[in-house]
Amino acid sequence: MGQAAFITAALDASQPNPKGLVAPDGSPAGKRFDVYRNNIAVSLTEALETGFPVVCKLVGEAFFKAMAGVFLRAHPPSSPVLARYGDALPGFLESFPPAASLPYLPDIARLELAMRRAYHAADPAPFDPQILAELPPERLMRAVLYLADGVQVIASPYPIHSIWRANSEADAPPPGREAECVLITRPGFDPVATPVFAATAAFVRALTEGKTLEMALTAAQNADPEFDLTATLGLLLSQQALTGLTERSDHE
Repeated sequence: MGQAAFITAALDASQPNPKGLVAPDGSPAGKRFDVYRNNIAVSLTEALETGFPVVCKLVGEAFFKAMAGVFLRAHPPSSPVLARYGDALPGFLESFPPAASLPYLPDIARLELAMRRAYHAADPAPFDPQILAELPPERLMRAVLYLADGVQVIASPYPIHSIWRANSEADAPPPGREAECVLITRPGFDPVATPVFAATAAFVRALTEGKTLEMALTAAQNADPEFDLTATLGLLLSQQALTGLTERSDHE
């Protein structure tokens, strides 16, 4: 039996046990494989529950376990690090009919995935804000600002930050109905989710794409002509989201 077939059998209890499996004493190892298969399913399901606690809370534990069983058969782990398992869950939820009544669920999963990635990201390099203050405006506009590895933005037509917070904090207010964008940073040991305006999200997204400050400013102003660049840079600095700066010449 090939490796792919073995993995399929290990993840799907409806599949027959691989042929030719024997125990150390030479006896058939069918029961041992059943235990092995169950342990794999339990471990992967627990990894998903740990990585997506709000998704689990929103759908309920029984639903989540059943959904995890379907997911792990369609998306076997590609890394031995269980803490990183589940990257495909947001996309999976978009086409999982039993979850269709919660249309915001994929974006909640994206938010939780972004938080987890930020948690495991490399520590950001220190950045001196005086560098921004000392550059003449025309040179600053041509600069490319580098963001810490854990910085991400999630834009959603649903109030995902409010939903996430209402299911994570005991005293959080109930969510409204407005669309929300979320900035993920990690200023210390733990990631932080900050609700931001759509223009701020557009600005940060442009920076993550390697665009100059001028290009990022244009993207933000297209979303909101009143975009406040100074306040946004202040937010990024306070969250230790900036790690470096490179100036581009007029010919680049």
